[in-house]
Amino acid sequence: MTADEVLSLFPGSKDDPDLKARLMRPPEQFGTSQFVIHPEKYESKDSFAGVGQIVFSLLDGRVFSIYVGYNGPQFSHVDQFVEKISQQFSLPPASQWDAFTGMDTTLKTLKCDEFHVEAFIGGKGGSLNHLTVKDLVAEKKLNERSEKADKQAQGSPTPKK
Repeated sequence: MTADEVLSLFPGSKDDPDLKARLMRPPEQFGTSQFVIHPEKYESKDSFAGVGQIVFSLLDGRVFSIYVGYNGPQFSHVDQFVEKISQQFSLPPASQWDAFTGMDTTLKTLKCDEFHVEAFIGGKGGSLNHLTVKDLVAEKKLNERSEKADKQAQGSPTPKK
């Protein structure tokens, strides 16, 4: 999915001056860029009730990570949040997700062959609840670019004065 395809989901977003400015910036060193959608600003806000922000990360102009920040509700255990999102997005039940050691009640992950989903709960009134979906193939490509640059930087001779 491209930035234009994302913007088509949020009628009015293409006219947002802040968003336009962000999208005009060139990609960073390894081909990444990022933009934030605040659904309440656009015509489709009713479809995104309870969502405070959505952060889209792109690699080579294609979305590879989506972070959805929710405005609550507060949950006493991450499994409650996972069950809710599992129903909404046809994902496996909480029992099939992995708890994060030391954060067993607040963070769970679902690992698939080509993508990864993370659910986190926290904050007053659930203000830090979020869901993150990452394309693992794209993330691997990004990590390889970073590692290659690190190796080149380590192997390059120091300029003589």
